[in-house]
Amino acid sequence: MADTGVDKKRRRFLIGATSAVGAVGVGAIAIPFIGSLTPSARALAAGAPVEVDISKLEVGAMMSVEWQGKVVFLVNRTAEMLEKLPSIVPQLKDPDSIESVQPEFANNEARAREAEYLVMLGKCTHLGCAPKYRPEVAPADLGADWQGGFYCPCHGSRFDLSGRVFKGAPAGTNMEIPPYYFKSESLILIGENGAAA
Repeated sequence: MADTGVDKKRRRFLIGATSAVGAVGVGAIAIPFIGSLTPSARALAAGAPVEVDISKLEVGAMMSVEWQGKVVFLVNRTAEMLEKLPSIVPQLKDPDSIESVQPEFANNEARAREAEYLVMLGKCTHLGCAPKYRPEVAPADLGADWQGGFYCPCHGSRFDLSGRVFKGAPAGTNMEIPPYYFKSESLILIGENGAAA
C-alpha cells in the first residue's frame, strides 16, 4: 500500500481532543439540567413541617401560620367554647366528620389532640376562601343562635368552633385538620403525625 501522507498520530490526537471537548460540553449541559430536576431549598422548606410556639396564644384567641403555602388556624378555646360544642350538633351537616379530611386522632367532638387547641387549615371547603374567626356569641350580623365559630364572607358558609360546617351552608364538608402533634406543652409541629407529647 502506498503512503497517502496521512499522519495517523495527528488524526488520533484530533479525534481524542474532539471527543474530550464534546464530553465536557455534554457535562456542562447535563449538570444544570439534572440540577433543575431537584427541588430548591425554598421548595423543600415550603413542604417541611412547621414548628409553632403557642406559649403566648391567649385563651380565646386565634393565631395563624403558614405550612406548605396554606394558612393554618390555631385557636386556644375557652372552657365555655368547648361546653357549647354538643348543643350545636343538630345544626351541623357532618357532626362526626365522616365526610371530612382529618387524621384519626381528630375523630372526636373537638377535632383535636388536646381539646382546648384547635389546629386546622384556614380555608373554606366551598371555594377556598379564608373564613373569619368570629368567637362572639349572637352578633347582630350572624343571628341570635350563633355560638361562635368561623364565617366565610365569600358565600356565607358557617363553621362551629371545631370547624364543622352548618346545614344549609354552601360548603359541603368540615374544614380540614392537618397532621400535627405536640412536641412539648408549648410547641406544636404541623405536618407530621408524630406521637403526642
